[in-house]
Amino acid sequence: MLSLDTARKLSDAGLTWRPARGDRFIVPDRGMDAQVFVINDMATTIETLRGWPAVTFHGTSEWALDYVWLAEVVWLPTEEQLRTALQERLVAASVVVYDLLYADGAYTCRFAWDDQALAFRAAEAVEAYAGAVLHLLRASQSLP
Repeated sequence: MLSLDTARKLSDAGLTWRPARGDRFIVPDRGMDAQVFVINDMATTIETLRGWPAVTFHGTSEWALDYVWLAEVVWLPTEEQLRTALQERLVAASVVVYDLLYADGAYTCRFAWDDQALAFRAAEAVEAYAGAVLHLLRASQSLP
């Protein structure tokens, strides 16, 4: 899973979020940084019923946090979402070749940009993609 630090950097660099079912986010700086929330249609929990673990469904969660502004949460994009964001930016720049390589216990996302071979290495694929997207976001901010 993407780290909160990396997710904040992506947000600060301009990665936009259109919340959808299944998206994960964190409500930071409220003592809940380790709690990942998921947007879904119905609250579910794991409970023990008659001594056995069960998935229970709750149609409402009035007891929970009433609301939080979207600007106060940090989206945790998935590997797929970051790969899609990367592909969209590369295609828009007519870059049609990139790859994700796994070697020596790490992932490396590679592509050519402005006649430079770039590589973004991380322990997890999601972080390698995030590094690549972050680079492109920052590069677009520095354009005249």
